Amino acid sequence: MTNIKQLQTPAILLDLDRLEHNLKKYSDAAKAKGKQIWPMVKTHKSTELARMQVRYGCTGFLCGTLDEAEALAAAGMDNIMYAYPVVTDASVKRVVALAQRCNFIVRIDNVEAARAIDLGAGASGTTVNYTIIVDSGLHRFGVKPEKVLAFAEELKQFKNLRFKGISTHPGHVYGATCKAEVAQYCEDERNSIATAANALRDNGYTLEIISSGSTPTFWGSLDDENIMVYHPGNYIYNDAIQLSTETATEEECALYVLASVISHPSEDLFICDAGAKCLGLDQGAHGKNSVKGFGVVKGHPEVTVLALSEEVGKLHVDGATDLKVGDRIMIIPNHACSTGNLTRYCIGFRGEQAERLIEVDIRGNSTSKNFV
Repeated sequence: MTNIKQLQTPAILLDLDRLEHNLKKYSDAAKAKGKQIWPMVKTHKSTELARMQVRYGCTGFLCGTLDEAEALAAAGMDNIMYAYPVVTDASVKRVVALAQRCNFIVRIDNVEAARAIDLGAGASGTTVNYTIIVDSGLHRFGVKPEKVLAFAEELKQFKNLRFKGISTHPGHVYGATCKAEVAQYCEDERNSIATAANALRDNGYTLEIISSGSTPTFWGSLDDENIMVYHPGNYIYNDAIQLSTETATEEECALYVLASVISHPSEDLFICDAGAKCLGLDQGAHGKNSVKGFGVVKGHPEVTVLALSEEVGKLHVDGATDLKVGDRIMIIPNHACSTGNLTRYCIGFRGEQAERLIEVDIRGNSTSKNFV
């Protein structure tokens, strides 16, 4: 095995011990509450890591692309949910095909998408399962909680769709700047789900699935009386954004960018060989501004990743440092999902020994499959 200190830089590293700790921690907590985890796959986009999540107790998956859903179905996964509505002919055909091969569930928040899926399903003699998206505060997708019942009634006209329940994503939690603020977003999540679920139940609906989640709200909503299925995604890696709300500790961050210090142009400035094409330019989603710089340099609190070019990064030093040209540094990215999508593989390691390559095999898009 190769010592990670001898690896070519930049490199995307995955600490397998910390990864397994994260999977076990969340799985054990959900199991203790009688809940299920269907993690969001867009974080890692890896068939191998999805299989690992199953070994640690995950019973389904939430997908951010149809490519992810198709790859998981091909790998033998059964419970697969797609996070967004579809409306184009090409996407509807793929949704119908997925419904024919696994327990596939699409999320819907508008009549136009429902009609398109219904037509496609009817033409193929297929029934497509769906959940209604509830807007719990992100105001991106979703029906307002108090309008979910009326929307469900409207969707009864579509005979090739099967109602399964409701889903939401409290993604506005990524506007939180500290741990104390997360509780309010959990309250939004739980109250929105309760409003919608109670109205549906009171009017005779059976909710087989009530799903929700994000990594920051997982712990505050795990004992919710309504939510059955949770969708943390980032938890498998964790990152600097999770550190900012104390959702994870530095010891629970599993994904790193390994870089070399290659220049020292001034007293308080160093240059490393990892830039935006490794770390991304994300400093937080949905209004968050509490993240400093473009990553956390392990073991060097005096260093800020100040700026990124495509292939190099500027490291600003505040105070004394022992950093020098030739050093290797480990950078925890701000947003691990972005970093994971920027590489074809991660290098899995334990201690300081590189153990194996882990393919990121379901990123990109499938346009080429149908290109004429």
